[in-house]
Amino acid sequence: MSDSEYTPPKVWTWEKDKSENRFSNINRPIAGPTHEKELPVGKHPFQLYSLATPNGVKVTVMLEELLEAGHKGAEYDAWLINISEGNQFGSDFVAINPNSKIPALMDRSTDKPTRIFESGAILLYLAEKFGGAFVPKDLAARAECYSWLMWQMGSAPYLGGGFGHFYAYAPVKIEYAIDRFAMEVKRQLDVLDRQLADNEYIAGPDYTIADMAIWPWYGALAKGLIYDAGEFLSVHEYKHVNRWTDQLSERPAVKRGRMVNRVWGEPESQLPERHDASDFEKVK
Repeated sequence: MSDSEYTPPKVWTWEKDKSENRFSNINRPIAGPTHEKELPVGKHPFQLYSLATPNGVKVTVMLEELLEAGHKGAEYDAWLINISEGNQFGSDFVAINPNSKIPALMDRSTDKPTRIFESGAILLYLAEKFGGAFVPKDLAARAECYSWLMWQMGSAPYLGGGFGHFYAYAPVKIEYAIDRFAMEVKRQLDVLDRQLADNEYIAGPDYTIADMAIWPWYGALAKGLIYDAGEFLSVHEYKHVNRWTDQLSERPAVKRGRMVNRVWGEPESQLPERHDASDFEKVK
């Protein structure tokens, strides 16, 4: 049946996807755990359960930046959660994040361990935990930083679940869906390009959590590293986004953060688990 012939039923019912979509075996319309699974706990104050998707990279970059800045209390263990295998539906993981999405963080330095889920919330929590690190002190500048952070959280679903899904993963290529989301993603890149034309970093002259949130998604897109869509979207046109992407890519903490919980790409870019700073030296 073609797209134009489809008429939605009065009541939607779930029919398990039998296509070859890579996410078919983990998508479902209900929440909650599917199996009992205890999560490991390491020796450090922060226990991160994640994968090096763009949302996961936000948090590992933040933790590495905190350590780079001398915040020794930001030491962490990073445990791999393989979402393609359904690890996010284990009972202990769901207890931390009832939404069953990575990343999920436990702060075990508090009297009662504190759970934090949603990548933006984790960035804000860590910034506050470490005295406003990577957040402007001036109220107006802080508002700008927070506005761009929220921009990323509101915009990226159009890039990932929208464009990425229909362009790269959907079993049937639907012209209307791809065109609609490609248009929106290019509009978003233009928003960033115009902002970065007048600012060194996303929220102004200083590097902030807004950069850490946006770079893993839109920086990767600008370099054609996600969805193999660089040529299709003409990402080379966004020169200010590319300048900013290259600038952040050279930061030592960003280089390390991008490696953590990564299980694809060149072997030297992968660090499936991170339990000590020396782990990076073992990667060959």
